[in-house]
Amino acid sequence: MSLSMYQASVPLFLRALTNLHHVLKLGEKHANEKSVEGSVMLHTRLIPDMLPLVKQVQIATDMAKNGAARLAGVDPLKFEDNETSFDELYQRIERAIEYIKSFKPEQIDGSETRTITLKMRRGDMNFEGQAYLLHFVIPNLFFHCTTTYDILRAAGTNIGKEDFIGKA
Repeated sequence: MSLSMYQASVPLFLRALTNLHHVLKLGEKHANEKSVEGSVMLHTRLIPDMLPLVKQVQIATDMAKNGAARLAGVDPLKFEDNETSFDELYQRIERAIEYIKSFKPEQIDGSETRTITLKMRRGDMNFEGQAYLLHFVIPNLFFHCTTTYDILRAAGTNIGKEDFIGKA
């Protein structure tokens, strides 16, 4: 049996966001134990020219929810990008998870050749569905999840590989 577009996307998106929620919880716990304001942690960066933790989470959720929607051929649900607390980030992740769960296999399967065009500052990016999923969405999703993990780890949060990957 071959792997379908739905199987290659939705379960992966859900697992990545669930694990992102988990590492954020551990990061918040660490911040509280060290008397670090949540807003300080949310604006922490690995280096000055990288985006802060809050933006990493926003982009990760956008990649997953927008990826599912575009593969299904629908306009993605818009999120405001106005989170200022851990609780608001958890709510964002939970909203994205619920939205992604709303897609059915029949909406996404067969999207391998669906034309997907992204309007970017530097011009349009054009993909077929499979390339969009494998070469754009998945790498970007994991880049931003990993960067969130790295920011929390660099800040001293006691997290490890199993927290990032989750239990099988």
